[in-house]
Amino acid sequence: MTDLTFRPGRTALEAVGLEVRHRRRPALNDCSFRLPAGRVCALVGPNGAGKSTLLAAAAGLHKPAGGTLRVLGGTPGGRDVRPRVGYLAQDKPLYPNLTVADTLRMGGTLNPGRWDEAAAQRLVRAGDLDDGARVGSLSGGQRTRLALALVFAKRPELLLLDEPMADLDPLARHAMTAALMAEAAEHATTVVLASHVVSELEEACDYLLLVSGGRVRLAGETEDLLAAHRVVVGRHEGPGAPREFAPHTVVESRTTGRQLTALIRPDGELTGRWETSEPSLEELVLAHLRSPEAPVLLAPSAEPRAAAPAKAREAA
Repeated sequence: MTDLTFRPGRTALEAVGLEVRHRRRPALNDCSFRLPAGRVCALVGPNGAGKSTLLAAAAGLHKPAGGTLRVLGGTPGGRDVRPRVGYLAQDKPLYPNLTVADTLRMGGTLNPGRWDEAAAQRLVRAGDLDDGARVGSLSGGQRTRLALALVFAKRPELLLLDEPMADLDPLARHAMTAALMAEAAEHATTVVLASHVVSELEEACDYLLLVSGGRVRLAGETEDLLAAHRVVVGRHEGPGAPREFAPHTVVESRTTGRQLTALIRPDGELTGRWETSEPSLEELVLAHLRSPEAPVLLAPSAEPRAAAPAKAREAA
């Protein structure tokens, strides 16, 4: 089994048995993970998996019905935590009657002592936004750029972005992602980026949270998670999985004619005449989404530090 090395450090997000209900139904259920500070984290999963709920809960907008959620070591939405967190929802709420300049001025007024006007201006100027243009007259892509400038210039320690680039064309999305990642790297900002465009996340993100069915199914450094899996291709006839796969964890297996393609989590050497390669992030994510019954894998860095004390309290 590949060694998933753990690099200790501060914690940005930590959930233990987290349960959040939406309209009396569980949107997150027994959700546990840890996100170390300083990572750029891809949050992926199918529609309705709980991604938006998790981000809103971290922003202090949803109160947990069970378990615990800690943000930057404190309570989500708490007075000591809220100024240090930036959150951008999918609908990117802005005041349509305000101008671009008014919007940025409001951001500075609401975030005294933290507001970075230079960063806001860099992001806005790169999109050729007119200071006097009203928000309601901007295109969807321009509103996205303004919203991102507003949330990023707050200089948060933790930045929560829910599908922020969905209304941008591919070229603008690539440019905007590069600009945000450069700003995040300069200030060591922890970023959680929810997106369906997995192929674009591979270059930008170094951490992965895969949510399915209201639980985190896969979590850790992307390079370690990829190294822990192998795409296996070869000839196979007959029912069931090849006997060579027996010692290993098979995430997904598909057969086309006589050719079998599988994603496995090897435990030792794989015998037989098989071609193996490391999966791409997209291959890894899609295989796990197609196989929700696959065992959960949390890298050591993603294991909640509070899990042991919490279990001890429950036993008491």
